[in-house]
Amino acid sequence: MLNFDTVRAWAAPALVQAIATAVSSLPERPGQLAVAVSGGPDSAMLAVHALVFGRRESIGVHFLHVHHGLQAHADQWQAHVHDLANMLQAPCHSRRVEVDGIEGYGIESAARDARYTALAQLAGHAGVRHILLAHHRNDQAETVLLRLLRGAGPTGLAAMAPVSRRQGIIYFRPWLDVDRAGILDQAESFGAMSGWDPVRDPTNADDKYTRAAVRQRLVPELNARWPGWQGNVARHARLSGEVSQVLAEVAADDYARLDPSADGCGFSLQAWRGLSVARQALVLRYWLSLHGQRMPSDARLQNIMRQLRGLHALGHDREMRVKHGAAWIRCVRGRVVLTRE
Repeated sequence: MLNFDTVRAWAAPALVQAIATAVSSLPERPGQLAVAVSGGPDSAMLAVHALVFGRRESIGVHFLHVHHGLQAHADQWQAHVHDLANMLQAPCHSRRVEVDGIEGYGIESAARDARYTALAQLAGHAGVRHILLAHHRNDQAETVLLRLLRGAGPTGLAAMAPVSRRQGIIYFRPWLDVDRAGILDQAESFGAMSGWDPVRDPTNADDKYTRAAVRQRLVPELNARWPGWQGNVARHARLSGEVSQVLAEVAADDYARLDPSADGCGFSLQAWRGLSVARQALVLRYWLSLHGQRMPSDARLQNIMRQLRGLHALGHDREMRVKHGAAWIRCVRGRVVLTRE
């Protein structure tokens, strides 16, 4: 067990302040926070610095760990996270999930969805509504690159938001402006002080995974050619985020004029067809986001729009039915509706 005064003196003030700034943006001060902890250096350092902040401010901090069962050492990682929590006398909650691929999406996406569902369940068990995530500037830059390569539009290039809401939980990413090198330095010094070293996920270096391929093949070339490019790309993400906010406001206004149903699952086809093509696409993406659905690719969205435009103005000639993830987009009696299997 570590002496917490030693931990407090060791903590990097800038990393603690970034957490404080994120929490201060809330309308109300939370009584408790949670940190998603994989056991890697980034999330472990976020957990320790969040604990320093929490004890300074009399805010409880919980560690949450999701066991995906995808790695041979996953059981050891789970135990290692609990060891860290015990060392720091912090409550720790973990859950194992089964990751099943979904038609049209890879194992990385399926694992991410399972992780968020498990985090929401763990947070409910702990009585917490706010979770900190350890994404940093390098992660943000890689995400922008991935979305650019996949053909994401201006809203997609906003990448990860500093604050987001999912399944009733508010997620914070306080370190999006922090370079990973500083986090790794902290992890190394923490290991020297405590004897606890972070785990190393081999998938982070396995380029059969998309993000690892970007990290292993593309990023070194960019680092050599354009040092500091991550900061420029992160600024691009912030600017795209501002554009995204404006477009979200436009989409919300347009959607309100489509005679939406009380549950938000349907709207008027005729009213939708009165919008410009660009705003038709915008409001469809907005509508899907309201229900936590994945954003369709541009080609898929254009196909859905073509089918909607091809219907009779009131949709009486035939029923449209398009699969989207685990849901269906349908048109029944002049109403576009979203139904789940």
